[in-house]
Amino acid sequence: MYASVRCYRMGAGSVDDLMHLVDDEFAPNLADEPGFEAYQAIDCGDGRVVAITIFRDEAGCERSNELAAEWVKERLGDFQLERTDLFAGEVLVNRAIAELLEPVHH
Repeated sequence: MYASVRCYRMGAGSVDDLMHLVDDEFAPNLADEPGFEAYQAIDCGDGRVVAITIFRDEAGCERSNELAAEWVKERLGDFQLERTDLFAGEVLVNRAIAELLEPVHH
């Protein structure tokens, strides 16, 4: 498995509004990609957001970064979202419980 961690800073809007769009539009499309394993979006406070994506293979992980960049450019202009960092690599340890499979943002 491979993971991508994308860090963003918001220049406008609310994190709640952003997360609703991510949950309604981006996350379902990402979940339809081949090799998808998991996705989390995290409110880190002060207009900072981190997204973690996990795919079965490196190609899927790289594709998720491309999809995210395209989607941010096309749909999130009002939030003035800037990607501040990007980390990616092979997942070497993985644990999860069944409850993590439930959507958190309604």
